[in-house]
Amino acid sequence: MKPIFILAFCISVSSFSQHTVSFTETSVPPKATLDNVAWIAGHWKGEAFGGIAEEIWSPPLGDSMMFVFKLVTDGKVQFYEVGHIQERDGTLILQLKHFHGSLKGWEEKDDTVDFKLVKMEDHTIYFDDFTIERISENEINMYVIVDNGQGASEEVKFNYKREK
Repeated sequence: MKPIFILAFCISVSSFSQHTVSFTETSVPPKATLDNVAWIAGHWKGEAFGGIAEEIWSPPLGDSMMFVFKLVTDGKVQFYEVGHIQERDGTLILQLKHFHGSLKGWEEKDDTVDFKLVKMEDHTIYFDDFTIERISENEINMYVIVDNGQGASEEVKFNYKREK
């Protein structure tokens, strides 16, 4: 199970994805501000990888929206993510770092996993192989291309409901 988690956000291109798009050499990130994605703010919970996935997103403040993610399976934390969507150069970038349940980091000290903004629609924001879709005020989907541990990649859907 650990290899899936380690590679969960190591992004690769997949020709079979339905909800994600890739940033290419010729891509130009669209103009955007945090106001365009402020609807993500909140406490979200759903099921993923045989466990409970939880994300908490702050409202925009200081040119960023920070978040934390936790995956719990069999009553134990498998891993965490800490990250943000940040306004930079008139557009947005999503950056994150992974941590084991013991808080030991996966990436090198100064490295982050970065997702450039590719495009935006009314209720969907497309980062590089990572999409966030607003279904309603109380439900969102996130789609990400993950390495399945078999040398191939696939799109994984996270369906979240807002915690009250």
